[in-house]
Amino acid sequence: MRPFASLTLLLLAAPTFAQTSAEVPPIQDNSFLIEEAYNQEMGVVQHITTWEQDRDTHDWNATFTQEWPFLSPKHQLSYTLAWDHAAAAFGAKGNGGQGDLALNYRYQVLGDGNAPVAFSPRLTLLLPTGDEKKGRGAGAAGLQVNLPLSVVVSPRLAAHTNLGFTWTPNAKDEFGDKADNFSPQVGQSLVWLVHPRVNLMLEAVYANEEATVSPGKTERNRSFTISPGVRWSYNLPNGLQIVPGVAFPFGVGPSSGDKAVFLYLSFEHPF
Repeated sequence: MRPFASLTLLLLAAPTFAQTSAEVPPIQDNSFLIEEAYNQEMGVVQHITTWEQDRDTHDWNATFTQEWPFLSPKHQLSYTLAWDHAAAAFGAKGNGGQGDLALNYRYQVLGDGNAPVAFSPRLTLLLPTGDEKKGRGAGAAGLQVNLPLSVVVSPRLAAHTNLGFTWTPNAKDEFGDKADNFSPQVGQSLVWLVHPRVNLMLEAVYANEEATVSPGKTERNRSFTISPGVRWSYNLPNGLQIVPGVAFPFGVGPSSGDKAVFLYLSFEHPF
């Protein structure tokens, strides 16, 4: 299905606003590009699918994440599967395949979904399940750290801040050359609760990514992305919450001219 056809279906399926704020809780979900600092509640699992396509090159990438509480709400385990597709990369049109696997652990240091301030650091082990020769992975195991902080600014406005980095020793390029890569990233989002079931979102991410270019040598690719978006929820009587969303990321500064379409779909339910 074409991306804009998918987008049209999502928008046509957007909820009506017949329910009052007393009937449903506000959405507390993952942002699209920014991580919110709320761990899963006990007995609740979340399944998240994302899909992003460059509007010029038509390259796209997709992810699937599953999040579980572990022992208590303070501990959360999750994994992320990635799939990348380049329309014309490395001389092979239609090049696509699995990317690297992420195994994640988060600890709720401060607050929760009901607190005015929440802080939940994440540690991720990245496994080289992708093919670095085709640009779909780092070719080596790596570690990622992210520090998400969520603050309720007002009853209708929340702010989420991320600060983190990825460290990949002996990361490979497509020729098998190795070098250590260190890539920091910082991000900020604002989420406006237009309605308990509808959020308008504005996200910004600055990344300074390092990549191997020859034995022992790297180069940096800086990017600054701003992404306006919207998400909404359907709350079913059996406890299932469905959250679709759409955003339109675009580059500014070092990544000026980049533009994409981002689709999001989450299923959260008791188990």
